[in-house]
Amino acid sequence: MRTKRVVVEKWNPQWKYEYEKIVASLCKDIIYNSIKIEHVGSTSVEGLSAKPVIDLDIVIEKDKFEIIKELLNKKGYEYKGDLGIEGREAFSYSGKEELMTHHLYVCPQDSKELFKHITFVVVKHLEQGSNAVLYPDDIDKYMEFKSEIIEKIYKKCRLLE
Repeated sequence: MRTKRVVVEKWNPQWKYEYEKIVASLCKDIIYNSIKIEHVGSTSVEGLSAKPVIDLDIVIEKDKFEIIKELLNKKGYEYKGDLGIEGREAFSYSGKEELMTHHLYVCPQDSKELFKHITFVVVKHLEQGSNAVLYPDDIDKYMEFKSEIIEKIYKKCRLLE
């Protein structure tokens, strides 16, 4: 079920701890078979208001995907495909109430999408917060507005070439 109401909170230093807690919940084999695990998205940017959802990218060598996929499955993550975004494989979960809500992705180290995620720290507080104020009861309009802002930032950073 899609979220009906957009909740954006002021930056919370607890988000870094929550990210670390999620990483710690992954098995050592996942960590061992990955290059690194990145905290990406708005919650990773100190001082930036954000939806309270942690975004993580597990960065891998391309040939490690099937291993990581299997290990994530054993940890309760279900593979959802790329959801229409090349270079980013999505995983969902249920029953992890001890962890903050999060989105988990697996990206090869040369993924353009990974580069976008890491580069995205240029998002300004005002740009991120204003769309929830404009569309507090319409997740689709919020995402459409946010996508337009993100696309403008990506163009300025020459990420859409």
